[in-house]
Amino acid sequence: MNAKQLKYSLLLLLTAMIWGSAFVAQSQAMDSVGPLTFNAARMLVGGVALLPVIRLLDATRRRGGEAANPGSRRDLLIGGVCCGAVLFVASAFQQTGIQYTSVGKAGFITALYIVMVPLAGVLFGRKIGAALWAGVALAVVGMYLLCMTGEAGVNRGDALCLACALFFTAHILVIDRFSPRVDGVRLSCIQFFVAGALSLIGMILFEKPNWQGVLAAWLPILYAGVLSSSVGYTLQIIAQKNVNPTLASLLMSLESVFSALSGWIILGQGLSGRELAGCALMFAAIILAQLPGKAEKA
Repeated sequence: MNAKQLKYSLLLLLTAMIWGSAFVAQSQAMDSVGPLTFNAARMLVGGVALLPVIRLLDATRRRGGEAANPGSRRDLLIGGVCCGAVLFVASAFQQTGIQYTSVGKAGFITALYIVMVPLAGVLFGRKIGAALWAGVALAVVGMYLLCMTGEAGVNRGDALCLACALFFTAHILVIDRFSPRVDGVRLSCIQFFVAGALSLIGMILFEKPNWQGVLAAWLPILYAGVLSSSVGYTLQIIAQKNVNPTLASLLMSLESVFSALSGWIILGQGLSGRELAGCALMFAAIILAQLPGKAEKA
């Protein structure tokens, strides 16, 4: 791995840290608002938060004599709409699913996209190296130890979280297609407004939102909107330009580890030896996946 790839891998690691820590805010907000109401608010906040960032970056580029808008408007619009639509569906399944299953099971099932991404890549003609496959297998075992500590069996929430994993797989692959061709921050901004608008429609059709609930959840919404949505997903789009999708999914799956660690640090929820072993295996999986080996071919 060269210095440039290491840089963007670290950005994806930071993304996982942001998403993992945001789980505390995400779960607290559900006490006051419905899943679609929460998603609509956080996505729209995320989109608005990126507008001044875009202007600032454009001004910086102009001063440096760089092009302010790499990529065509058509690719940017199509990519933003596709990413936003898939993100809307994935987030809706996730937020709804965690109401009907344990947090541990939801985390494990959702993060199964680390298996689905390379499988989907194979269907599209990609060749995955042995080290990446070994890393995926090790990460699945690690996530099982970390997350599957509650009840057994499959319920409605589990099925919804499995659907969420499928759509997050699609989200990673769509980003992999469009992010090298357009401005990453603009792509992220458009996807948030699309996902927010679709969530808003769903909120009106299927929920009974009220301003009291939204105001009661303002801090979790702001935290999830600015950090988890605006910063996290933008870093994902920017970093995936230089990291293959399988390794990207492995790095982002560390969200489960950082979620457990943030619960331990912020909420005082202790980690058992089994859970610590799961965290260690997942970190080992990331290291294994980056060992020199046969390169992945498009």
